Amino acid sequence: MKLRLAYGKRGLDVEVPDHALVLLPQHTPPLPDPEGAVRRALEEPLASPPLRELVRAEDSVAIVVSDITRPVPNRILLPPVLETLGRTGVAKEGVVIVIGTGMHRAATPEEIEAMLGPDIPASYRVVSHDARDRSTLSYLTATSRGAEVWLNRDYLGADVKILTGFVEPHIFAGYSGGGKAVLPGIAGADLVMSNHGADMLSHPKATYCQAEGNPIFEEAREVALATHPTFSLNVTLNERKEITGIFAGEMVAAHEAGMGQAARQALSPIPHLFDIVVSTNIGYPADINLYQSVKGMSVAAQAVREGGAIVLASECSEGLGRGEYVELLHSEGSPKALLDKIHSPGFAVYDQWGVQCQVMVQQRADVYLHSSMSRETTESAHLYYCQDVAETVERLRERHRAQHGGREPTICVLPYGHLTVPQLQA
Repeated sequence: MKLRLAYGKRGLDVEVPDHALVLLPQHTPPLPDPEGAVRRALEEPLASPPLRELVRAEDSVAIVVSDITRPVPNRILLPPVLETLGRTGVAKEGVVIVIGTGMHRAATPEEIEAMLGPDIPASYRVVSHDARDRSTLSYLTATSRGAEVWLNRDYLGADVKILTGFVEPHIFAGYSGGGKAVLPGIAGADLVMSNHGADMLSHPKATYCQAEGNPIFEEAREVALATHPTFSLNVTLNERKEITGIFAGEMVAAHEAGMGQAARQALSPIPHLFDIVVSTNIGYPADINLYQSVKGMSVAAQAVREGGAIVLASECSEGLGRGEYVELLHSEGSPKALLDKIHSPGFAVYDQWGVQCQVMVQQRADVYLHSSMSRETTESAHLYYCQDVAETVERLRERHRAQHGGREPTICVLPYGHLTVPQLQA
């Protein structure tokens, strides 16, 4: 059976055994008029007055947008928002667009133009959040766990605060979108570290499509609500990155509606766990590096049996990731040693959650990576090198048959990675 996997910008054609179970996102057609749908959502929001009624001419406005690692269609979302602000009399000089980088690197000028188009950066102030620069942050409060909340100063200082985002299943926060625009989007590094700490990620409910009882999700929502966001604008997308839903209004109401749509599109029941699972990280820009690509292997872990194998196709055009993440990844000789280090008393380094999520998967299954990276780089990340997906799957089949008296292994394929979330039937 021939399949096309979401890989980089162009995709990857592979052949898998005919008996493999292929899980695709629930087919969801795009909205026929997304621009019109955005305008209607601004006028008829959920649990909120229309955006135009929430803004005065003298107000300053901060709009939070996702960074390049998220395929948010900002070129469709932002123009109606900015037009609405303009009609209320808000000056362009009073608007700042804050790129919610979380702990990621700053956006390049080319990426800003790719995300927003050429006209918006030329007319409005655009800043990349820097979680590590305390001078750009302001203190707000403390969380119910006692963590200090330091957030982007441009956002906190604005009269009107607008959050935008993309709702999809998330590796440990349940769903993206909603409060994640604030935490981790525009939060200080120490708060992100606390929210993404080893104990938080180890919580049994810190997983895909789990919101209630998920401490990471609940704290992100708590922090976002403490900032009193004025308005929220989220979307859901299908596997072609086309808009399937617009969810605007009060943050919780809009996010709940978006999560419902994301669950309908993504959750896919499976009858049993599988010996081999082939997955992706939904292609560019989500598979830009290994740090981001841990999501693809983690969602595969939802379908793989203990002792099985995961084959991840993720381009990783920018390599492994940023400094602290790579340093931690290279600091120990095995996944188990890394997990022991992360859970050692007092240990905390930036981006440790990426390593933790990877090695938690590796406690369950072997992970093979097909990417643009070399064998040396791949193996330095404690992963098995996969030059060709089909050949690797065939070798794994042969090994399984040899170890299990000729029994053919069960195989599951997730061509769009975490846009499909396997759910074991009770």
